[in-house]
Amino acid sequence: MQFYKEERDGITMIAAQGDIDGGTAGQLQDYILPSFVPKCRILLDMSQVPYVSSAGLRVMTILYRQTKEQNGALVLVGISHEIQAAMESTGFLKHFTLADTVEAGLEALTR
Repeated sequence: MQFYKEERDGITMIAAQGDIDGGTAGQLQDYILPSFVPKCRILLDMSQVPYVSSAGLRVMTILYRQTKEQNGALVLVGISHEIQAAMESTGFLKHFTLADTVEAGLEALTR
């Protein structure tokens, strides 16, 4: 799994590449959690993530909670239909703002 981070106009953009599973979910969590500061605005680009396991879904729950605790905003970009279906079946999807493109995600975070 690889991660990339960029700051743009007060928004932290993080791109993940690869599966988020039991072996990599902790890496994602460790990489992204320092970005959760008061009133953070985070865009997580998952367009290069083909698979999320239950361990990955747990990390997504942690990210949601951190967003709320920091009065921040988190947008998930480019998640596949399969990942959306898994998140919807577990009830996680309703907690997230989704965008199809990075540009749409940035727009959602600037409103």
